[in-house]
Amino acid sequence: MKERRTGKLVLLSLSVIIIAIGFWFSGTNAYKFMKGYWLFKTGEPQTEVVLANKPDRTADKDKETQDSPSSLYSERPEKGEMIGNLTIPKLNANLPIYHGTDEDELEKGVGHFAGSVLPGEKDNSVLSGHRDTVFRQLGKVGKGDLLVVSTEAGEFTYKVRKVRIVDADDRTVIVPKPRATLTITTCYPFDFIGDAPERYILVADLIEGK
Repeated sequence: MKERRTGKLVLLSLSVIIIAIGFWFSGTNAYKFMKGYWLFKTGEPQTEVVLANKPDRTADKDKETQDSPSSLYSERPEKGEMIGNLTIPKLNANLPIYHGTDEDELEKGVGHFAGSVLPGEKDNSVLSGHRDTVFRQLGKVGKGDLLVVSTEAGEFTYKVRKVRIVDADDRTVIVPKPRATLTITTCYPFDFIGDAPERYILVADLIEGK
């Protein structure tokens, strides 16, 4: 009788231990799931980690594009070098384009984001400018208007497909595109005093080149 009682106590103890382990495992998985879901929904901590650890691929991208047989350019431009002109017929504007988007380039004209392809090439070519200088009238340009970029590789005409207003830290502006695209960005609102919280974006498709 005593041995049977001892056996029951052992089985009961094992059952309690197994149940406790099960609760711990489930609780751990639930915590991981909830944490992952929170990161997915907010994006804030996850984005910080990705951006902090993401290697600078600009040089590699430039080399890959240069080595590609479909490249329109024999050489990649140096930072600060003038690479062409942006003509906006609706505004009767002809603006110089410089390779790079630091203040040195933006003070002189329109800046070409170095991590993007050059105008005319397949993918997303990104141009930026100050709303109070070169792009002060950009708000008048919208869907259906033309943008013409002239470089050593030829003349490329784009047609605005979409106008977007996004947050200042929105990274979707520079994502790759499946076809030749010109993305133009400037601070918004145009009459905002100080660091503007948003960006005015023109997304245009290549309709004629060279």
